[in-house]
Amino acid sequence: MNFQDTLLSLVIPLFNEEENIQLLVKSIDEALNEYKFEIILVDDFSTDKTVNEIKKLNHPKVKLIEFRKNYGQSSALAAGFDNAEGDYIITLDGDLQNDPKDILPMLQKLHAENWDVVVGIRNKRKDNFVKKLPSKIANFLIRKATKLNIKDHGCALKVFKKEIAKELNLYGEMHRFISLLAYLNGARVSEINVNHHPRIYGKSKYGLGRTFKVFNDILLILFQRNYLQKPLYLLGNLGIFFFALGAIINVYLLIEKIMGNDIGDRPILILGVLFILVGIQLFTTGIVIDLQMRTYYETQNVRPYKIRDITSYKN
Repeated sequence: MNFQDTLLSLVIPLFNEEENIQLLVKSIDEALNEYKFEIILVDDFSTDKTVNEIKKLNHPKVKLIEFRKNYGQSSALAAGFDNAEGDYIITLDGDLQNDPKDILPMLQKLHAENWDVVVGIRNKRKDNFVKKLPSKIANFLIRKATKLNIKDHGCALKVFKKEIAKELNLYGEMHRFISLLAYLNGARVSEINVNHHPRIYGKSKYGLGRTFKVFNDILLILFQRNYLQKPLYLLGNLGIFFFALGAIINVYLLIEKIMGNDIGDRPILILGVLFILVGIQLFTTGIVIDLQMRTYYETQNVRPYKIRDITSYKN
């Protein structure tokens, strides 16, 4: 397919990337100079001169979205998706580690093989161990827990069909697993090898603390995958299990009491009562969360960010 008549939307979250802005936009211009595209730069309340550097460019294809405060990368992507006008939406980082020249091969693969999402694989990743470890853990756990066999969920360079990107509900730290979220929504996801460059300017925002967030986020996504619409099926079953276990223990102790044995000083009595209480609590919690899910589905139009200003430099 010839993409020259198709509008491409590049969504790029930014936080303190003042030294990379000019080189970033220049590299995109060089890679896509024969194509129609827009560059949506979402500034996540940078504390340096990122916004000033963007405004100095006065680039006709740049759209700048400024947040009122720091909301995080997921919200930045959500804002970019909401404001994108292209038929295909491409995400990449603003640190110059992704190569815009890889966008066209990804688009070709998406169209030729009828995929909904194409994800980059950083085969020769130019990052240190601190950044690689959480990604390796996440990729391994996702492959084991789901049927999505993607090697590199952490690669920011991704190509989406417009309708797939716009239906994603991104919040918290879900940007790490955006391809998994698309897959769980029914999207067909594939991958392709891409280039990866070392960071030259600025500092990475990742640390070892990210590893624990990865575990929590994967558990949350797996919960959403299986029990989002009916959380009572999970918590209710656990509640019934503990309640039944406690009931069995207490029935046994009741029989012991009837037979004349002393049960007042047995620790198992406390355990039986505890299991019953835990079972009741889990079951009632499941009911409460089930009711909250109804509210969730009725209020999805509420966006997880506030925009200070949107600036377009079109002639």
